[in-house]
Amino acid sequence: MSRRRIQIFDTTLRDGEQSPGIALLPQEKAEIAEQLERLGVDVIEAGFAGASPGDFEGVRAVAAAVKVPTVASLVRAHREDIDAAAEALEAAHRSRIHIFLATSALHMEKKLDLEPHEVVERARWAVEYSAARVDEVEFSCEDATRSDPAFVARVCRVAIEAGATIINLPDTVGYALPAEYAGFVADVRRRCPALRRVVLSVHCHNDLGLAVANSLAGIQAGANQVECTVNGIGERAGNASLEEIVMALEVRSAHFKIETGIDTTQITAASKLVSERTGYVVQPNKAVVGANAFAHEAGIHQDGMLKDARTYQIMEPSSVGVRMTLPLGKHSGRHAFARACAERGVHLKGAALNDAFRRFKEHADAGRAVALEDVFQEVTA
Repeated sequence: MSRRRIQIFDTTLRDGEQSPGIALLPQEKAEIAEQLERLGVDVIEAGFAGASPGDFEGVRAVAAAVKVPTVASLVRAHREDIDAAAEALEAAHRSRIHIFLATSALHMEKKLDLEPHEVVERARWAVEYSAARVDEVEFSCEDATRSDPAFVARVCRVAIEAGATIINLPDTVGYALPAEYAGFVADVRRRCPALRRVVLSVHCHNDLGLAVANSLAGIQAGANQVECTVNGIGERAGNASLEEIVMALEVRSAHFKIETGIDTTQITAASKLVSERTGYVVQPNKAVVGANAFAHEAGIHQDGMLKDARTYQIMEPSSVGVRMTLPLGKHSGRHAFARACAERGVHLKGAALNDAFRRFKEHADAGRAVALEDVFQEVTA
């Protein structure tokens, strides 16, 4: 059975950079973009060219650095933003302007001070103006999940008529639940049949810890582009994590029947580079790329892993560019301890192994860091 191909839109350099305290230099953006290209992402959102001179140069640097991915810049529905984006993207192999305009009653009234019909006309103008300047135009209905689906469908229809070839329905504030989000996407598709002629995108935030779940629900509801960031960085609680989405689709491929163009062996390299350049440390228990993601300390788990890795592991560490580890600690078992000793050239059996393992446990239970060499010395003393 053929698998549906979805696009991976990486917004690490735009939405990810909007995390408090991150300010990437143009050369740093270019370096990360080159790794994203090796990773195989389809679209790199390089920044918000109209936000500052530095971000303009960052978008320009990415546009010149990569050869295969589409390079995008975010814009408001303002002439100056669009002009800045078009100029910054001039060197791109393929360029995209990504327009966002709010569609929820709350945003239209409190933030934009616009009536619904004014939002519709502004969307039409912004897409038409952008389409003449770049290869592709994406239009996002900001705060879509708190908007009236009928109004969202109306705005989408107008944006497509004006030349948008990608429509994004974001869960801007991370409010939706997975079934609710899938239902919303399906409802808007039903109300706006023109969406079947363009790329439908999802963009989810993690305020309730549901960004990845919502993204997968949106994909199942028909989206063929997913917007995400390396390590899940982003405003507030972050964005949907690229590595988690990709590996969910990979590990559960029989369920999703969906493929991406991602080279998963480049995931860890991308994670480490983004962490180093942004200063955002990856939590040890982070799925896929955390230091503990493939580490097994519990003795029962270690014993199972030594017999067959599939007992406690659903993906090969090598598939994301790392190695499995069996760290030693107070929960470790005798088999893992013996293997660790053997890897250091000390082969223990019988009473010698029992004595060394007992001393190791004494150290570990005391909460001290255990150096196997110290244990060996105590045993031979």
